[in-house]
Amino acid sequence: MTEPHEARLKRMAMRSWRRGTKEMDLILGPWADAHLAGMGAEDLATYDALLSENDQDLLAWVLGQATPPEPIAPLIGRIAAHARDRLVPRTPG
Repeated sequence: MTEPHEARLKRMAMRSWRRGTKEMDLILGPWADAHLAGMGAEDLATYDALLSENDQDLLAWVLGQATPPEPIAPLIGRIAAHARDRLVPRTPG
């Protein structure tokens, strides 16, 4: 049985917000809220696979402390940029 699109998005958003570590909740949850609905089928499949990864690995990849596997590297880069834009304080210029 194929999962309906809306149910898939809801499941993926829930898994993004309830990772197991607060750090990844705060990185993936807001990213999912901002981007899941507009993602194409290929990116959704990649993100779904990413959600199966270990939080410690994901955090190291997002922080640039380790190199992510090639299939998910571009997506990790987009997630990391989104997290930096949200979480790193900007000083007035």
